[in-house]
Amino acid sequence: MDWMQIASALALIMFLIILFPAALEMMKNSPKATSSDWKAVIVPLIIIILFIMLLIRLV
Repeated sequence: MDWMQIASALALIMFLIILFPAALEMMKNSPKATSSDWKAVIVPLIIIILFIMLLIRLV
């Protein structure tokens, strides 16, 4: 391993140490999703999937 890979590994470890506790706190205190929230996610996903299927069909 050269010095660049070692520096990248150290940076990754530092990010995990700093961000992991914050992510756990955010997950504990986040609001619960309702059915309208799920609809707001599913509709755009279906549109994107249909668009990708159209693009694949055109090729």
